[in-house]
Amino acid sequence: MFYRKRVHRDMEGIHVYTARKLSDMAGSLERLAKAFDREKGAGGKLSREDGLAALQIAGAMVCGDCSRCNLYSDSEKEESYYLYYLLRAFEQKGIVDYDDMPRLFRETCKRQEDYVGQLNRNLGRATMNLTWKNRFLESRDAVITQFRELAVILEEFARQMEEAVDVTDEMEAAVRKNFLRHHMIIDHMLILEYDNKHREAFLTVRTNNGRCVMARDAGEFLGQAVGKRNWIAARDSRAVINRQFSTVRFIEEGAYRVMWGVARAAKDGETVSGDNYTFSQNMPGQVIMSLSDGMGSGETAEQESRRVVELAEQLLEAGYTPRATLKLVNTVLLLAGEEQHPATVDLCCIDLYTGVLEAMKLGAVATYVLDGGGVEILEASEAPAGAFGQVEPVLLSRKLWEDCQVIMVSDGVLEALPGEDKEQVMKEYLEDADIRNPQELAEDILEFAASFSGENRDDMTVLAAGIWKREPAV
Repeated sequence: MFYRKRVHRDMEGIHVYTARKLSDMAGSLERLAKAFDREKGAGGKLSREDGLAALQIAGAMVCGDCSRCNLYSDSEKEESYYLYYLLRAFEQKGIVDYDDMPRLFRETCKRQEDYVGQLNRNLGRATMNLTWKNRFLESRDAVITQFRELAVILEEFARQMEEAVDVTDEMEAAVRKNFLRHHMIIDHMLILEYDNKHREAFLTVRTNNGRCVMARDAGEFLGQAVGKRNWIAARDSRAVINRQFSTVRFIEEGAYRVMWGVARAAKDGETVSGDNYTFSQNMPGQVIMSLSDGMGSGETAEQESRRVVELAEQLLEAGYTPRATLKLVNTVLLLAGEEQHPATVDLCCIDLYTGVLEAMKLGAVATYVLDGGGVEILEASEAPAGAFGQVEPVLLSRKLWEDCQVIMVSDGVLEALPGEDKEQVMKEYLEDADIRNPQELAEDILEFAASFSGENRDDMTVLAAGIWKREPAV
């Protein structure tokens, strides 16, 4: 017994030490991000210095010792309006023509064609240099964002560890007794309760009858001993318990469970849909639903939307917040190459411990929540991912209750509906729809949208999920 208490104290000490080290690492990452931070520029436009350099080089290459128009010297003056006009004209048209030049230049210059041609080449090079500079700065901003988000993740994890309550003593006797009943011996254990009331257990255990026990079965035994909720073995833990002592991590399942369904239809004439979706329960206590609509249709749109949903899922599973995930997805698409293929992103995360839904959108249409008493529309108008830099997603949050259903659709579904206010048409349909399982609901919505047109003019996808209370362990 003394040995067990000593091991228990050692594990608790390691737990506190780890939390403090994670907090120190988070502080280091934040300081590193500040070291690389920079002041915001002038919106990516050509500067006064760029214009003066273009005029100076054009003068040196063409004018020689001619000073009739004094174009460069006049533009050097602080009150010169022409330089500003010249830069804005080039940005709007991509070229400076004779009508954009001052009257004195048009009347006196004998080498107008050579000068304007050289000026356009100089401004073109300045624009190309600015583009690459902005791309480099966007890459640096992406790294800074990742540093800061990692710092937030580590700091939050450290806070959870420091505030976790050790409840091992309250449950140890019951757990040991129930495991012994199933021919398993526990050497030592640590059971923690976090601030959102979910618990995590670390058991060093072996069998005592020469047989093997699946870790998922051991999770059921743990749930029987401590009551209330079910327990499962963590994905990164071992799957089988044998005659050798090994430590297995168990996670308490959330109070809610989720069922889902999907219905899809490709645009007429296309073999594949440009929409993609994911439904993932890989993270403990959280469900991730995402829907992406690639620009256009066919293979290219499908590749872009699949890339978006896979990247978003990977970032979320790594611990990034939904807001940071969408910002990083947008940055990656911006920096991926010369051609931009924007894709909408519709992201929903459901906390199975609290039943809270967090939704974020980039260019995606509305999400609908059915709660038995009506239909709520969640919408946020934003640009598609990969279209513009510095996109700031909007977080929409809502508490879900028993029998709530969440419906996500691509824009092809809404565009197929009649009338001007298509969101309201969908809302009225859902208010009158029979509440059924998510798969049937998704199929009914797709059939309803397709009924208003003889052909599918765009890809259509409906992703539906329902949330219910989980039965307690017995």
